[in-house]
Amino acid sequence: MAEVSLTRHISSDEPRVLVVDSSRVARRLIERVLKNELPHATVVGCDSGQQALSYLRNDVFDLVTTALRLSDMDGMQLARSIRDSNSQAYIPIVVVSGDVQERLVARSLDSAVTDYFDKSLGIEALATFIRGYVRPVEQVDGSVLYVEDSRVVALATRRMMEKCGFTVAHVVSVEAALELLEGARNENRAPGYDLVLTDVSLKGDLGGGDLLDRIRSQFGYAKSALPVLVMTGDDNPDNQSALLSAGANDLVHKPIEERLLITKLQFQLRVAQRFRVGTQA
Repeated sequence: MAEVSLTRHISSDEPRVLVVDSSRVARRLIERVLKNELPHATVVGCDSGQQALSYLRNDVFDLVTTALRLSDMDGMQLARSIRDSNSQAYIPIVVVSGDVQERLVARSLDSAVTDYFDKSLGIEALATFIRGYVRPVEQVDGSVLYVEDSRVVALATRRMMEKCGFTVAHVVSVEAALELLEGARNENRAPGYDLVLTDVSLKGDLGGGDLLDRIRSQFGYAKSALPVLVMTGDDNPDNQSALLSAGANDLVHKPIEERLLITKLQFQLRVAQRFRVGTQA
């Protein structure tokens, strides 16, 4: 029966979200916002890790959100328990916390976690973020400056983005990307693109870290004005921390998983678009 239930939920327009938080107020707030944004969703709240594991043993969900601090265990421990013992081991697990950015920079988030959300971005942004997971094929309007020197990788990744509604300008070097950014600024179209996606390791004198530095320092674009996602296969936490501290909005780990890449792109674009609307108001 579990297999039938799993197929029914994932293929339907009625996503099921499990919200795990020891704070009843936080659960109710998240549930209310999600129901407003995703009226056909089923949102189930629970106040402990053990209760969450019980729900997961008996029902099927499309996404789990968890706080870092629960009454009976750490959110990381819950994520590992789901991965280790539950039939839904591949379910997306998102940490929702007020101190996730500090943990992110310190690279202390567990690999069992699919992604994270910082509460400081606001609860409405959380609904947008979660929508990207339960409805990843939503069309978005946005232009991406994509820097990748492998034409094989670039072709596959560009197809992923374009089929989801992104307009993609692909270049093979940091120098070419800087030229496009400079040209847009000279034409008063600054920054000219809604988001930059770059590999960290590129042939030539400049790499993805250099591009990130130029965008933040030379051009002066804040993270909200021009989001930058950096693709990396480097598992060294110090190197990852350095990219985030230098101004990367997020990291995309290689090999690239399509759903996760699109979710991250959609989320960063929506946050940036909302910021621009707010500053123009």
